[in-house]
Amino acid sequence: MTIKVLVNGAFGRMGQMTVNAINTHPRLTLVGQTGREYDLVKSIQDSGAEVVVDFTHPEAVYNNVIKILDAGARPVIGTSGLTKEQVVKLQHRAAELKIGGLIAPNFSLGAVLMMKYAREIAKYMPNVEIIEMHHNNKADAPSGTAIRTAEMIAESIHDQVACEKPCHETLKGSRGAKCHNIPIHAIRLPGLLAHQQVIFGESGETLTLRHDSIERQSFMPGVCLACEKVMKLDRLVYGLEEIL
Repeated sequence: MTIKVLVNGAFGRMGQMTVNAINTHPRLTLVGQTGREYDLVKSIQDSGAEVVVDFTHPEAVYNNVIKILDAGARPVIGTSGLTKEQVVKLQHRAAELKIGGLIAPNFSLGAVLMMKYAREIAKYMPNVEIIEMHHNNKADAPSGTAIRTAEMIAESIHDQVACEKPCHETLKGSRGAKCHNIPIHAIRLPGLLAHQQVIFGESGETLTLRHDSIERQSFMPGVCLACEKVMKLDRLVYGLEEIL
């Protein structure tokens, strides 16, 4: 038996890549493709989809997850823009319905490893900043990956960046946005896809972790893995590392 998957946001670049990946996966069956003008709940019910992959827009993703859960399907969410409070609300809704799913700031296995090791390094080098770089059509900033990286680092250093000195910003925002006291700098330029550096500094040395997604294909193994793994979950988890 294969798993029935519907792709929401199927007509964008990530959506089309996901459709192709599912069509070539031996344990997944594509049963639907939806976009902005579709009735998502009806499409899920008519297709019998067990899993819905969502690559849509930050403004729509929260309501999309509610619709997916209420329709009885398991969400696999790659759309960024959800706040921590929204994630918690969605987790409570999934728990009420006893439905599993996944919200992933990044589906790249390399990016997940970068976040994992950043958390470990921060135990010994707590002075850290994040630079994330994406294409100029990305709808939100900072990226979900950067926010999730800061959250994971904060688990190691308890929200405290060591020895940060006051700095006057001649231009407001020049020191970046702060997430758990960790500065995040967002760059948006044509020619980029998805890139991140996590830079640690101590007296006399620096250590840099860098991950680059050169092609969107790098996200597909994680998407397909998530479609399989969520079938065994009874809760909505946050982060691909939770199912590896």
